[in-house]
Parts: sequence; structure tokens; C-alpha cells
Amino acid sequence: MSLWFYGYFNPAYLLIIIASVCINYTFYTLMKRMQKQTMLEAVTENDELQNLASASIGRLKKCKPVMFLAVAVNLGIIGYFKYMDFFIENVNAIAKTDWPLMHIVLPLGISFFTFQQISFVVDTYRGEVPTYDFLTYACYVTFFPQLVAGPIVTHDEMIPQLMNPAKKRVDWNNMAMGFYMFAMGLAKKILIADVFGVAVNWGYENVPELKATNAILIAIAYYFQIYFDFSGYCDMAIGLGKMLNIDLPVNFDSPYKSLSIAEFWKRWHKTLTRFFTRYVYIPLGGNRKGKVLTLVNIFIVFFLSGLWHGAAWTFVLWGVMNGIFVIINRIFKKQFDAMHPALGWIITQTFTCLAWVFFRAETISDAVEVIKQMLYVDFTNIDVNILYAFQTSPLKYLLDGTPVTHSLPFIYVGIYYFLALILVLGFRNSHERMMMFKPNVKNMLWTAVLLAASVLSFSGISTFLYFNF
Repeated sequence: MSLWFYGYFNPAYLLIIIASVCINYTFYTLMKRMQKQTMLEAVTENDELQNLASASIGRLKKCKPVMFLAVAVNLGIIGYFKYMDFFIENVNAIAKTDWPLMHIVLPLGISFFTFQQISFVVDTYRGEVPTYDFLTYACYVTFFPQLVAGPIVTHDEMIPQLMNPAKKRVDWNNMAMGFYMFAMGLAKKILIADVFGVAVNWGYENVPELKATNAILIAIAYYFQIYFDFSGYCDMAIGLGKMLNIDLPVNFDSPYKSLSIAEFWKRWHKTLTRFFTRYVYIPLGGNRKGKVLTLVNIFIVFFLSGLWHGAAWTFVLWGVMNGIFVIINRIFKKQFDAMHPALGWIITQTFTCLAWVFFRAETISDAVEVIKQMLYVDFTNIDVNILYAFQTSPLKYLLDGTPVTHSLPFIYVGIYYFLALILVLGFRNSHERMMMFKPNVKNMLWTAVLLAASVLSFSGISTFLYFNF
């Protein structure tokens, strides 16, 4: 059923994910056999303990070429589908060539399921993966709630659940909690993120026309859109997992409450941060090789994080900006820690909002233009296209019949920005609510209201932002 779900997007790309699963399971099986053979040879010797120790070292040596090949194949697949056109564009620009673009349609979720399998083969090389059958492994990779936009789960937190017989019986408490989480995520997406998204899309399609007022509104709108869009998806994934008795890891922990950029990256897209920490930062030496190399390793991680998000220099620059700010935060940690919390929050969130401009813009020049317009003292009225985005929001049902006055459109805008800020800062996050959840009448009604409001407000195809990555 997960494969059916994936194939609904583009049946042709079923071959890609099936091939990816088969190839990586083959590498896994090969390394497991080599490890078993090495250990069997060791126990036949007289000095068993000494030979087991040497066998452990020999196991790593024997498996290393297979592990490197597995990682190279995975990176090659993602490199071809995600970065080939980007590579050709840059070669053409630098070498003045005219190679035609391949116009490859990005397979849905390829960044997520590829990284998930890289973590699996690397953990296998390290001797941390027990024996799993093919069907269970395939379900782990393709599990539909988190297949296309994360979270990036590891084998040890997912596969044991799939193999647990107790998980294969209906748990009505989990079912209730799952609907509750799914309803919250869907409401975040449709009632909040998509409304901001209408304004954001218009803004970035008409960058020269924004002026200061609209540029600021558009930047803040995307700041809220990407938060509610991605956290909404993660809530829906956790909810769907709960319905099937599968606990998925928390990917968001109120990142917009962060008082420093270092704290922000411990709260935002936590499973991606975990992946880069385990499989890039620590193997590079982490913080064990002196201050300078530690800062270099941090920069490399954020550069790769930016590139992972998309084949465009805007994403790379966004990653570099975050890396530099994290490095500054680390160098001047005492000064940042001594700041008043309110000042730390303002600095962190202002930087995050400005960095999102580069993340969202089609080109670096567009991003720079938006920033310039935000800085110009050229405040004008809110553009009618921004007002339209909020006037067609779910608020229209609350304000139907209200006499239209000059100030009414501003009410729509003000309510949405204020509501988004209050939801981000003033309430418990989804994970905290889930921990306190009880299957009572109050939560049943709240779930029903959110689902009904989302369905009634849905007006067409609504794409999650992280589907693009």
C-alpha cells in the first residue's frame, strides 16, 4: 500500500524506489555475510577473545569498500535525479557551453528515502544492525506517512516496531490520538500555511512591485508558511503512524521559541540535524580536533544541508548563512548567553526570517531585491493581492455579512499574522499536546471541528513545501 501511495504521484518512479530498496538490501546482505564469516573464522582460533577483537577490526576493513560503494550508489542516484540539470546549468555558465538540460522531474521524497538508506548501510558497516528480512526492510523504507517528507527515521526506532506482533492489533487509544494529531497537522496546513502561501506566491512573482510594506509582509508570511506547512506535515505523519501503532520521531520542538541559532537547529527538522551530526559532523572529527576544525566541520554540515534542500544557489547560500551565524554564535557564546532572552529571540528570529527570503526566492538577485525593498523607507498601502489572499481565507465565513469598510481588509491580515504568532509562541506544541492527550469528548469535538474546518476550506490541490526537497 505504501508503494501504491508513492506510485500515485508518478507510476514510472516506482521503479526507482523499488530498485533503491533492492540495491541497498543487497549491500546490507553482503556486509552481514562478510561480518558473519569474519567472526566464524575468529572463533575457530585458540585465543578467542583476542581473535574476536581482531575480527571486529577485520570486519570493518572487509566491509569498508562495500559501504563506500553503497553510499556512492545512493549519492549517485540522488545526484542524477536532483542535481544533474543544476550541474549542466553551471557548466554552461562557466564554460560558455550549450549543453541541453535534461528536465528531470524530481522523484517524490528521494532526498528522504535516500538519506534513510544511507544511514542504514553505514550502521550495518558499523555492526549496529541486526538481521532483518527483506519485506520488513522494504516497509521501513517505504512507510507511507513519512516517505515523501520525513521525518528521517533510523532502523532501530522503526523496524523493531514493524516486527512487534503487539503492534499489529488495533489500539483505539492510538487511533484516537492519531486522528487528533492528523487533524492538527491538516489544520496547520490548510487553514494557516496555505493562506499565507497565496500571498507569498504573489509576492515572489512580483518582486519589483513590492515596496517596503509588502516586502516585509511577504517575508514574514513565508516565515509562518514554512513553519506551519512543514510542522503540519510532520504532525500528520505522526498521526497516521499512531493509527497504525507506529511511533515516529518528533521533528519539531517549537523552533520559533529559540533564543539562539544553535538552539534553533536543535529544534527545527531534528531528524535531518541528527543525520548530518551522526554521518557527517562526527566522522569529520566533530569537536575533537581543535576549535578551527570544529568550525570548519560546522560550516561543511550547513553547506551540505543547504545543498540537500535543493539544486539552486539560493539553497546553498541559505545553508552558508546559517552555518556562519552558528559559527558566530559558537565563538561568542558567552556574549550570546549573557543577552536578555527577549533580545536573543529577536536577533535569532529576525535572522531566520531574512534567511528564509533566500530560501524561498527563485534567484539570489530576487532575494537581494526583497531585502533591499524591506530596508527602503518607502511604506505604502498593503497590495490588494495580499489582501485578497486573506479575504479568501476561512475568516470569510466568520465575517460574512459584515459591512465592507476601508479598514476591514486590514482586519483579515492583522488577525492572521497575530494568530500565527500566538500559536507559535503562546501554546504547547503538538508533541506536548500528544503527551497530554486523553481520548475524551473534548478532544473528540476539537478533532472533528479541525477536520471539518479544513475540509470546508480546502479549495484544490495543495502541495507541501518539503515535497520539493
